[in-house]
Amino acid sequence: MSGTGRIQIDVSSRADRSAALARTVRWVAVLNLAYFFVEFAVAQRIGSVALFADSIDFLEDASVNVLILVALGWSATRRGAVGILLAAILLVPGIATVWTAWEKFLLPVAPAPLPMSLTGVGALVVNLTCALMLARVRHVGGSLSRAAFLSARNDVLANLAIMAAAGVTLVWVSAWPDLIVGLAIFLMNLDAARDVYSAARRERQAP
Repeated sequence: MSGTGRIQIDVSSRADRSAALARTVRWVAVLNLAYFFVEFAVAQRIGSVALFADSIDFLEDASVNVLILVALGWSATRRGAVGILLAAILLVPGIATVWTAWEKFLLPVAPAPLPMSLTGVGALVVNLTCALMLARVRHVGGSLSRAAFLSARNDVLANLAIMAAAGVTLVWVSAWPDLIVGLAIFLMNLDAARDVYSAARRERQAP
């Protein structure tokens, strides 16, 4: 095969991967935005810190995937700059969680376990679907696709923790399981932000 032929195949392959990433993040953004409204409404109704944190996380995920869609096709340096911005965005749900947790600490009322559990199951289904979709394209867009995949993966873990907290609350009526899970979500977002920031810096420094 000639050198020109190989170049054409490489370009075509990159274009196909970018197109697959674009389709994936578009669907992920729509799913996350839709479930944000569901989870936020339930969180406000039953006063759950964990559900509130997770609902803001859904909104953040939708924003991350929209930014990725906009930045596709940019140079590695510019993608790295957006990656650093995404790392900062990943901190937003954590900050909101800490503030909500403080309010809950001042007025420790246990959330209703059944709505909390059912909403957690729905969130798990959405996030697991998104994580599986993004796993196939997480190496295509550098730090951008990595940010989306890490966020979806963390959300799956958060939803499992929310369901566990709801189960504990059903047996032991207390605000503490909800508070602990909310703060755990905050720590996961901190770790994801650090990972994305490191990847974005490497991408910006790459030749």
